[in-house]
Amino acid sequence: MRILVVEDARDLNRLIEKTLKRASYSVDSCFDGEEALDCLLGAEYDAVLLDVMMPKLDGYSVLRRLRKRDVETPVMLLTAKDAVADRVKGLDLGADDYLVKPFSFDELLARIRALTRKRAGNRKNQFSIADLVVDIERRTVHRGGVEITLLPKEFSLLEYMIRNQGVVLSRGQMENQIWNYEYSGSSNNIDAYISRLRKKIDGAGRKKLIHTIRGVGWVLRVDNEGYKA
Repeated sequence: MRILVVEDARDLNRLIEKTLKRASYSVDSCFDGEEALDCLLGAEYDAVLLDVMMPKLDGYSVLRRLRKRDVETPVMLLTAKDAVADRVKGLDLGADDYLVKPFSFDELLARIRALTRKRAGNRKNQFSIADLVVDIERRTVHRGGVEITLLPKEFSLLEYMIRNQGVVLSRGQMENQIWNYEYSGSSNNIDAYISRLRKKIDGAGRKKLIHTIRGVGWVLRVDNEGYKA
């Protein structure tokens, strides 16, 4: 999952970024409202952590402009302001959640999980297809009751695919889930990750779940099931 961190306090920004990356999220960060708006209008994110008091454009202004453009990315406001009026203002502008500084990073991660479940229309942490079970919170994968160990980026790809099972996902969509703006490597790396993921998930004589749709991308589905392009 890809998250944008918008916080002008650079030390806190880096701490949040480090925490999210340790939890296997793909993270972009910026430090003012104008940069945040450019990022959010130019790329797709699963959630944004948005500071309220920032230079150039404050968080409320960024949020207002996003919602006017029908950008529905889940937004969690981060602020030192804890007055009821401030919380009400943010929520009325379209924020999905509100976290007052200082905060626990464990609570931050839990709230992010809740935000992304809400966006997916699913309140559970566990997803399954055939005999494959992925637990998002525990970050475990089992197939036929046998645990499969994945690298962080492999898990991110599988999580994205199982949340969108039956949907054909393009190379660009897959890349956006595991790399941020700072990545400058070869786009062919996505093929290598998919290849390794397929060996782990579909190997050892298991029924094939990861399918290549030639010229389009990949889909996680059971054989003979329809899928949405």
